[in-house]
Amino acid sequence: MNPSEIIKLKRNKNHLSREQIDFFIKGYLNGKVTDYQMSAFLMSVYFNGMNDEETFYLTEIMLNSGEIINLDFLNMPKIDKHSTGGVGDKISLILAPLAAVCGIAVPMISGRGLGHTGGTLDKLESIPGFNVNLPVKNFKEQIANLGVVMIGQTPELAPADKKLYALRDVTATVECMPLIISSILSKKIAEGADGIVFDVKAGSGANLPTKEESAELAKKLISVSKKFGKKALAVITDMNEPLGYNIGNWLEVEECVEVLKGKMVPDIFKLTNVLTGAMIYIGGIAKNLEDGEKIAADNLMNKKAYGKFIEIVKYQNGNVDYIKDSANLKRAKFKKEVLSSEDGFISELNASDFGYASIELGCGRKKTDDEIDYLAGIILKKKYGYEVKAGDVVCELYAESEVKLNNGMKRLEGAISFSKSKPSEKKLIIDILE
Repeated sequence: MNPSEIIKLKRNKNHLSREQIDFFIKGYLNGKVTDYQMSAFLMSVYFNGMNDEETFYLTEIMLNSGEIINLDFLNMPKIDKHSTGGVGDKISLILAPLAAVCGIAVPMISGRGLGHTGGTLDKLESIPGFNVNLPVKNFKEQIANLGVVMIGQTPELAPADKKLYALRDVTATVECMPLIISSILSKKIAEGADGIVFDVKAGSGANLPTKEESAELAKKLISVSKKFGKKALAVITDMNEPLGYNIGNWLEVEECVEVLKGKMVPDIFKLTNVLTGAMIYIGGIAKNLEDGEKIAADNLMNKKAYGKFIEIVKYQNGNVDYIKDSANLKRAKFKKEVLSSEDGFISELNASDFGYASIELGCGRKKTDDEIDYLAGIILKKKYGYEVKAGDVVCELYAESEVKLNNGMKRLEGAISFSKSKPSEKKLIIDILE
């Protein structure tokens, strides 16, 4: 076997054997397969897909490229959540401490931004000093002591996915079902979770925009999870407009802190409680999803989750004072406002356009070695269905240079639409699959 032979097979729509996939992935890890060869392979998979058997093999090989953590020493359910990626999707930062105070151990291994969607690790690293690179020993110690840990992939855990993840981000191969499934599950199974709740996004800001694609992905994630002996549940959620009001790494942390301290942001509050409730349910603490959601809502409103979030920040060497000082707004140097062009109602805030605009501002990466500007971003002042007058501020853009600010403004041209009558209400929770 040689790399070009395997690329050619997949390019020509052939099914690959376990041995062929294993050869290619291991070759990439040991340097015998180059970045350009892996890029060609990823693009071949993007266009020609993989069948269920190939997808399972790819997941298994990526999982076994590193260590698999055993958390059997924890006498409590070990459940994680994974989002397929959205704009303004900051739910993990609230959900992880919330689930922990509800009696769920949360071994959360997250990723960085992919394409136009933000990454949990980038948000956490906007807190000065926050360490997402804990070795497995510290990972186990923290979850034993706090019931929750939030890190990125270590060299020991699914190293194949770590390399592929960065390459997919810059080669336009993010929106590919077998690559999404293998990436998610190789991490989640490696971390030692008993079960996983999937937040599968559908809409303009999702990696798979149609409801049909999202439903198919949800079913496949559940199916492959069960092949590995894991409990699984999927919630299909709307991603046609950004979640919450803030987009950008520190801006999203700031909004999460506000919610944890009691501020009501309806879509964040609802989605957090549904997903956390699902974790509580499959963890066996609640008898059904509704009871799980109620337990979650009660523990979010009593602010216990805020205390747990502060514990996480402190334990992972983050600057707690920086968090507690979030009322002293930290903003990038330059600011511009986007104004309503007419009277009426906002009928669209295209999530994809807002995601790409945030990258132009400095929130994400165009190349793997790009540095992130943690204070850059967008703050929405109006959302879908809000009534506006001509000249009202719809959103504010922040960046560290006027060039980036202007590029972000250009990317938002056409992203906001208006109607004369109030648009129909959107359904945030589209479906739940067990």
